[in-house]
Amino acid sequence: MRIHKLTIAKSLVYIIIFCISVKIPALAQVGNVVNFGNMKSFVQIDNGLSITGEEGNSSITFISPSIVRVRTTRGKIEKDFSYAVIEQNKQKVTFNLNDKESQIELISDSIIVVVNKKPLRINFLNKDGSIINEDEIGLGTSWVGTEVTNYKKMQDGERFIGLGEKTGPLDRRGNGYTNWNTDDFGYHTDADPLYVSIPFYIGLHHNLAYGIFLDNTYKTLFNFGASNDRFSSFAADDGDMNYYFIHHKSVASIIESYTYLTGRTPLPPMWSLGFQQCRWSYFPDTEVLSIAKTFREKKIPADVIYLDINYMDDYKIFTWNKSHFKQPDKLISDLKNIGFRTTIIVDPGIKTEKKYKSYEEGVAQNLFVKYPDSTNYSGQVWPGWCHFPDFTQEKSRLWWGNSFKGYVDNGIEGFWNDMNEPASWGQFMPNNILFEYDGLKATHKRAKNIYGMEMARATYEGTKKLMNGKRPFILTRAGFAGLQRYTALWTGDNRSEDDHMLAGVRLITSLGLSGVAYVGMDVGGFTGNPSSELYQRWMTLGAFTPFYRAHTSYNTKSAEPWTFGEDAEDNVRNYIQLRYNLLPYLYSNFYEANQNGMPIARSMAIEHSFDPKIYQSEYQQQYYFGNAMLIAPFLSTQTFGKVYLPKGDWFDFYNDKKMNGNTEFIAEAGLNRLPVYIKGGAIIPMQSPIQHTEEKGNDTLYIHLYKGSNSSSFVYYEDDGITDQSEKGKFCKRKMTYNSKSNELILDKQEGDYSSKFKIVKVLFHGFENSEKMKVNNSIKKSEKASIRFLNSSMYGEMPVKAGEMNVISVPSTSITFNKEIIKFNW
Repeated sequence: MRIHKLTIAKSLVYIIIFCISVKIPALAQVGNVVNFGNMKSFVQIDNGLSITGEEGNSSITFISPSIVRVRTTRGKIEKDFSYAVIEQNKQKVTFNLNDKESQIELISDSIIVVVNKKPLRINFLNKDGSIINEDEIGLGTSWVGTEVTNYKKMQDGERFIGLGEKTGPLDRRGNGYTNWNTDDFGYHTDADPLYVSIPFYIGLHHNLAYGIFLDNTYKTLFNFGASNDRFSSFAADDGDMNYYFIHHKSVASIIESYTYLTGRTPLPPMWSLGFQQCRWSYFPDTEVLSIAKTFREKKIPADVIYLDINYMDDYKIFTWNKSHFKQPDKLISDLKNIGFRTTIIVDPGIKTEKKYKSYEEGVAQNLFVKYPDSTNYSGQVWPGWCHFPDFTQEKSRLWWGNSFKGYVDNGIEGFWNDMNEPASWGQFMPNNILFEYDGLKATHKRAKNIYGMEMARATYEGTKKLMNGKRPFILTRAGFAGLQRYTALWTGDNRSEDDHMLAGVRLITSLGLSGVAYVGMDVGGFTGNPSSELYQRWMTLGAFTPFYRAHTSYNTKSAEPWTFGEDAEDNVRNYIQLRYNLLPYLYSNFYEANQNGMPIARSMAIEHSFDPKIYQSEYQQQYYFGNAMLIAPFLSTQTFGKVYLPKGDWFDFYNDKKMNGNTEFIAEAGLNRLPVYIKGGAIIPMQSPIQHTEEKGNDTLYIHLYKGSNSSSFVYYEDDGITDQSEKGKFCKRKMTYNSKSNELILDKQEGDYSSKFKIVKVLFHGFENSEKMKVNNSIKKSEKASIRFLNSSMYGEMPVKAGEMNVISVPSTSITFNKEIIKFNW
């Protein structure tokens, strides 16, 4: 077919005139990509702006002076709903608005938001006018079908950390990730996605830090310069582009603001911080009790034993296998009498079996997820064909929670939520399954990532109510942002391999950067058989993780501490015992997590964000355990390895050797000597040896004080560790302050009404010279010159390492209820 050139020319003129008349924006649509286009109008609203654009609508609101929410959609901005965010638009934020010809400025006490009008682009600046984060000028926000993406300009040298349960390096630049909760049995150390979706990351450049949380439960994609050199981006398969921008001067403050939005870790029961032993599966009941008794006979501290899926009748939840567990109440009672709590596994699949109570109730009460034709969805898991409770429906959550009454009546206090991605054989649940989504209705595409967290929520809320003021322990494999409000987390079905151990450390610290303080991995590896060396290394490392559980699969060799020989048993016993001695320190750090979201296992990027050495491959596994102990993990095959100590004063934990910061060196790393270093100025409270958390040790609190050039403080916290009475003022809290200039240690007056179990404070001075005489409340006291071994037999247990000398002073008291001036040491 031939077309005259004049006809083409006329057609082009008509097209140009038409485009001008209807004001089609430049680049609004390119192929199948739709850009937001230009701002058409805006209206000032409470805490921000509402914007109308050529291809969508957007709102920018201050949640606090340091948190800005940006929400963009192609349609009308609908009623707000979030499973993740619990604090939203509750405070009035004062800001100034400057409407200029080409841009609008919104200025709070902490952030300047610059909204460019043509095309719409949003940039964030600090009060000095430095760019913290900016939309990529040529890309901004756009849609490809239902997928919406926001593109950001990558700054020179920008690093990206966090994003939850993600494998790979500490600095995620150059990599891309997917959030789509996935059951990945025996996953590889570079696998993605895994079990948990937390679409929150922290960006770092030019001594500036920010966080971005994409609150969207659809499958989300994050690109930190993967396969491109132009942008970083975050995208969602569907739904709004709904993100929170957070800016503070420090990473710690960003985590605090993120957990202000999504919630913080409730204080766990103290027994759950002890050592936990698990296997798929311990049965029958005689074996369970035998394992527990062996721990006691061998004097290996432990608090928890697990029952995996074989405790159930044909894998049916809320039942007992009467052949294997004839008297569950008696078993649970017998275990508790020797200091063991019991945790049981619970899976969401409800077997489709007539006369099975849970199935019949679920069908009758309409509690299961459905196909569009209103029939209940069926998938296969352990019991066979199953229906699945709709945990996005309130009545399903209430039913699920109430169904634990039998277990609670049995005396069970721990509940392990598994297979809740949700998982099924075939790993391919149809996307047309429908969920209630708390009245909004949703398909599997929107509800999948939230399912595991809502199951854990239902378990937590139900068991907490049934336990009448006692704290339940909840553990989950799957979750979403905000899961820390309800549950602890472990990193799924790992392997008994050295690289899995180190990858697990990075998963734990990445989750800590993402608001999840109570987290751990299957110590020893779930699949495969660890060597004695790997088991020992992993168990010593596990003593310094928030959640400390050894777990192994059904087709592996037994992996209790005594199964690897006497030397391994002794080594593991020592480190488990150390864990128990450190419980006052650990529990106080959990209190801090409860108050401000700080993790227990802390990436070095929190405190040393702009130190390039911490991102090097040989050092990126190093982390802080609490606020004062630096842990340097190594492979089980290494007897020596490189360590980097950042700026500051440091001490070798084992011999009190003073070490300079900002140094790299080769450290001894034998199986019985996991490298641990103490920060100068540290205050570390410890207790005497116990075999389980309900056993009474002596009445002395040992405060280890390490000399440093900088002053420091530590908030000591104590309560009964079992009930919620701490919420009613039944706690003991005391700030301890070390003043490096005046050489004083001051213990403030106690807050709270709880009577401490410690009656004597014993202070141990590390690194101080000429301190044989000290002033206590202006009275001279002569100190002891003690040679106390790490894990000394009279104080901690045995460990064959070099002794370190230190000065010790003991101060008796009545429940250590001191006034501010009473414990004041001068030397």
